[in-house]
Amino acid sequence: MSNRYLAELISVGTEILRGEIIDTNAGYLASELPLLGIELQGMSTAADDREQLCQLLRHALERSDLVIAGGGLGPTEDDLTRDCIASVLNEEMTVDPEIEEQLRARFSRMGREMPAHNTKQALLIPSARSLPNPRGTAPGWWVEKGNKTIVALPGPPRELKPMWKNEVIPRLKLRFPGEEILSRTIKTFVIAEASVSELVQPFFESGNPTMGIYSHPDGIHIRMVARGDNARQLLDTTEAQLEEILAPHIWGKDNDTLEGIICNWLNQRGLTLATMEDGTGGLLANIVTAVSSSGCYRGGLVACSHQTKTGWGVPAQLIEQHGSISSEVAEAMAIAARERFSADFGLGTTPVAGVDNPEGRQPGLAFIGVADAKGTRTWQQNYPPTWEGVRNRAAISALFRLRERMIELKLTTS
Repeated sequence: MSNRYLAELISVGTEILRGEIIDTNAGYLASELPLLGIELQGMSTAADDREQLCQLLRHALERSDLVIAGGGLGPTEDDLTRDCIASVLNEEMTVDPEIEEQLRARFSRMGREMPAHNTKQALLIPSARSLPNPRGTAPGWWVEKGNKTIVALPGPPRELKPMWKNEVIPRLKLRFPGEEILSRTIKTFVIAEASVSELVQPFFESGNPTMGIYSHPDGIHIRMVARGDNARQLLDTTEAQLEEILAPHIWGKDNDTLEGIICNWLNQRGLTLATMEDGTGGLLANIVTAVSSSGCYRGGLVACSHQTKTGWGVPAQLIEQHGSISSEVAEAMAIAARERFSADFGLGTTPVAGVDNPEGRQPGLAFIGVADAKGTRTWQQNYPPTWEGVRNRAAISALFRLRERMIELKLTTS
């Protein structure tokens, strides 16, 4: 029987408790720990208060093998994570000259002199080892004392995630060895969460692999976690069974992104994309350009007025006759984007994102148009009438419709 390792997470920051920022780190780390054979038994949030944080750390160490603290590693007076770890372990902090020199060199590369208070980020206790942070000035801490381990990570997700992947996971695998644990995620679209749950219900009766269903902006994800020497075989078998049931709805797996898949297809065919958006505020362009393979993207236009649409090639009579929120205008926007940017594909979106629509159309109604060398296609969508929800879903749905069109044209690659 494998060892049972217990962990607790402590998120540090008054801004989390006030709702000023959303704590995405806790959810991320909670999803990572099971894959290391570590059982998360508690999550808490501490204000920037020394007494409160020290108490949480002390109690967590009494109950768990591993304590992970996220945040509170900055250079200011209210960044207290290092202080509290030192206090709880009854150890004295001193400035590590090597870390201090690295910090000074980092500021020098930015053309700045390091402020004196940043020296705080070079502090260590005897039981701690520094975790490098190439994306910020706050090194992490890896602390081992007796049979207890503390990991202190920076708060910004763009700093926390690379440090977790590159520095913490390898150390945890050595510190907490156990059976092999593997995971796999299948991503679906155009099927409701309840329908997915009903179709895969028999798989929940299996203890290995375990299964979870999660709703995301890009569809419903099914996550499988398998344990033991035959973990990979278990995942392969279960995945094949799920594909038989959900094949028409599966669009990707694991780290696949919709925009990444589409851009790869376009790049491999030497094809390009342009967009014209109304009601999505540039979100569609933002999603496409977020991937490293976005060289396929020629450009886009956020067309929030009739004048902008007509100025970029949408016939005024179409808007007058059908209204700006219509399949005809979405089609014309796609054609105009394709022509103006000399792209192979044009993509147009025109949803009713707000409740005060001057054309009297139903909130949540959206139209998507795709234009290419073979012709045009349009789709009507209906979403829950929330402004943010409509924006997000219309932009993502536009990419799914482009994917659908590329499959029709046999322009996909394996």
